[in-house]
Amino acid sequence: MRPGPYERHRELLHSVVRALAAGECHRPFSEATVQDAADAGMRSTRTAGKVFGSLLGRPFDLVQPGEVARVRTESSPYGLGLAIAYPRCEPSELVAAAARAAPGWRAAGTGQRAGLAVEILRRLNTRSHELALAVHHTTGQPLRAALHAAGPRAQDRALEVVAQAFAESERVPSGLHWESAGRRGGPPLALRGTCTLVPRGVSLLIGCPDFPLWNGYPGLFASLVTGNPVVVAPHPRSVLPLAITVRVARQVLEEAGHDPNLVTLAVSEPGRRAHLRLATDPAVRIVDFTGSARVADWLERHAAQATVFANRTGLNTVVVDSTDDYPGLVRGLALSSCLCNGTVRTTPQNILVPEHGFDTDEGPKTLRDLGTDLGDAVDRLLGHPVRAAGVLGATTADEVRAAMTEAARYGPVVHASGPVPHPRHPGAELLSPLLVRLRASDEQVYTREWPGPVSFLVGTESTSHSLALLRRTVARHGALYASVHSTDTLVLAAAETAALDAGVPLVENLDDLPADPSSALADLPGGGAHFVTGRFRVVRSRRHATPTAPVPAPARRAGAAAELVDR
Repeated sequence: MRPGPYERHRELLHSVVRALAAGECHRPFSEATVQDAADAGMRSTRTAGKVFGSLLGRPFDLVQPGEVARVRTESSPYGLGLAIAYPRCEPSELVAAAARAAPGWRAAGTGQRAGLAVEILRRLNTRSHELALAVHHTTGQPLRAALHAAGPRAQDRALEVVAQAFAESERVPSGLHWESAGRRGGPPLALRGTCTLVPRGVSLLIGCPDFPLWNGYPGLFASLVTGNPVVVAPHPRSVLPLAITVRVARQVLEEAGHDPNLVTLAVSEPGRRAHLRLATDPAVRIVDFTGSARVADWLERHAAQATVFANRTGLNTVVVDSTDDYPGLVRGLALSSCLCNGTVRTTPQNILVPEHGFDTDEGPKTLRDLGTDLGDAVDRLLGHPVRAAGVLGATTADEVRAAMTEAARYGPVVHASGPVPHPRHPGAELLSPLLVRLRASDEQVYTREWPGPVSFLVGTESTSHSLALLRRTVARHGALYASVHSTDTLVLAAAETAALDAGVPLVENLDDLPADPSSALADLPGGGAHFVTGRFRVVRSRRHATPTAPVPAPARRAGAAAELVDR
């Protein structure tokens, strides 16, 4: 008899659970060798390119309920004609189909749900290069960065969420037994009960335009493992990566005998704003979103019927106090400002520096010195066209161009943004980052979210003033991370406190900021565990325990009592 999905993936799942419990990082997809990946069925880059090409200019079939039209919403910033026609389905029909599929999925149990989630990730792993091409041609990310954000690293991130959801679900006991005081001094009453994990209901994943899989996988798999069907509403600019994911998930579910409408795709033209209609549907009980604070605030106000997990991009902030590696600090800030057109989670928007300067291993440096050196480092980094193309990525949105034009008006321009040629795609628009110097009083400028590669060097009165600004602005507007550079342990301790008050992850004295965290749970909204446990309720029942009948004494044969007396 063929083993079920949980039995097939039990060892892998439990190894990740153990690693999480020990605070360790286990990345089975990323750590696999090239031969391991090939043995597991991963398509080569050449095969993936052919499969990707076969998707272009054709309908993308999913056989979903409520289809009313076909829509084409994407264009490649590298000039490739996508012209993929996705099904546009009536949102209410998708929600209704998901609700109908939910009871069977709940009855499947945590083990089977987790096993099928791992199977979906295994299938996605075989298509890593195809997913990377989809991300590359919809978001504009360089191909290498797209593989990081869509391939094994993203799958490991999702696997950690699957393991966390499995562990938290299994923590709920199935049976209860306790005693309560008897009435009027009588004997204790024995009670028995059950605990049932009840999913919240239909989950909505609102896709991120820049990192659709990296930011989308956690919510998708956390909901599935905890028993909630998912409607995926991709951003119109980045549909294909999530469409491929939905197709794979539906295939795995259907093969296992489950309703494929447990995962559906809700695509629409930008003007229809289908994701907002879905978010306020009374049957939608969970909403996942990563993006601007403005949209996150709207969801939290208007999707009152749902639990909203909103990860705000916000105001990534760097506090500079002192450093014993000034060249490394400058190189790290330059690279972070350029990466992926300023869309990665480590892109610094606000760099807070004391006006009077700061101490370095090269002597005191002023705010102007840092600005000049940072601009020079950016030019050196982007000086070679091939290297620049591998770092920057192509611009995909008109709001980025408008924002860079506007931001340059608010202060002295330290480094002007300009076009950078792409060696292979002459039509691609690559833009170098814009660096503008501001005063601390220009708060109305640097507390806005600026899309694209826009960074502000903000002069403050002191490091204490910088930390106060970090605490206030990030607490109000959110951020994906904060960073501090200091050789003073007291300053580092104060920065940790400020980050805790603001509720933002902190990076200390790291020049080469990673584009991805070491753990998926490091930057999930809701603090990791709640990101999972907030997707289900535990319903308890109790009743009197059935009394155990006394064991009857063995029957004695006639005359036994007389025999005892005679003795």
